[in-house]
Amino acid sequence: MKRNLLVVEDDHDFGSILKHYLELSDYDVTWCNHPQQALDLLEKEFNFDLAILDVMMPDINGYTLAQAIRKTKPTFPFLFLTAKNQQLDRIMGLKLGADDYIAKPCDPEELILRIENILKRNRHSPIIAEIIEIGNYQYNTNTLQLIGLKETHQLTEKEADLLHFLLKHNKSLVKREVILAALWNNTDYFSGRSMDVFISRLRKYFSTDDRISIRSIRGIGFHIDFPL
Repeated sequence: MKRNLLVVEDDHDFGSILKHYLELSDYDVTWCNHPQQALDLLEKEFNFDLAILDVMMPDINGYTLAQAIRKTKPTFPFLFLTAKNQQLDRIMGLKLGADDYIAKPCDPEELILRIENILKRNRHSPIIAEIIEIGNYQYNTNTLQLIGLKETHQLTEKEADLLHFLLKHNKSLVKREVILAALWNNTDYFSGRSMDVFISRLRKYFSTDDRISIRSIRGIGFHIDFPL
């Protein structure tokens, strides 16, 4: 079955070429050339598997659009397209929960590989159990909800993948490059920064139980300690 992609790109020439190439690669593609058009569409239907969002757009930029999408679909995967090759743009996108980013002009084959990696992770996220007791928390692997004593956190697919990986390596020291290779398929600087952002999020989610530890070991990785 074909996967459904939402492309939001205001550059007509690039958007047209991108849509055509993705359709040749056996995707169903809906292309919006204005972010408001995408928001209106998403209010009516939400049958997409992934969104590709341009960062620099008029009126509503890609970051604002991503935040709006997250409010109604917190686990929906997306990646950013950016004409800028600046560190600040990439880090901003990753902090918003982007599954990936790619700079324009992009290599079409690389874009397809990044899309497939995201879709593959979402299809095959490891399910450990329906409900896992982690200290004072309950984690539902079907809804991706982390339920604490005072609040509930809705994890993104990426956050869930990382949590699953850490649970599998509980009570052990895991090297940074092992996590990056398994979940980011890359060990470059920006992938490392992205991983650090997601690690920080998990620490914050688990912050009310001091028995839970994701401790950084300088130059090596992380020591994981979950009371299960």
